[in-house]
Amino acid sequence: MTSPLQQKIKIAGPSIVTANRTWDGIVVYRTADKGWSAELADAAIVRNSDEAKALLAEAVADDVGAIGPYIAPVQLGDDGAIQPGNLREQIRKAGVTIELPAQG
Repeated sequence: MTSPLQQKIKIAGPSIVTANRTWDGIVVYRTADKGWSAELADAAIVRNSDEAKALLAEAVADDVGAIGPYIAPVQLGDDGAIQPGNLREQIRKAGVTIELPAQG
C-alpha cells in the first residue's frame, strides 16, 4: 500500500492542510507556526507541490493534535480572505447543519 506522503501531490492553486481535531472532531487547519487552528483565516497557504508535501508531512507527524490530515483547495479573495475551494470543504467549514434527534 502506498502512503499519502509517497503519492505524487499535485495542486492546481492555493491550498491548505486540514484535518479533524483529535479530542472533539472539529475541523482544524494547519498554521504556519506548526500548530492547528479552528479558524480558516489562520491556515498556512501552500502554492506548489513541494510546499504542500512539507506541510502535510509535518501535519501527519503531529497525530496528537489532529487526525486524517489532507490537502484541500482554497480561494483567496481580493482582500486576502480565505474561502473553501470546493463544496466538500464548504460543508466541513459550516459544521453540523441539521439537528439530530434527542436521545431519550
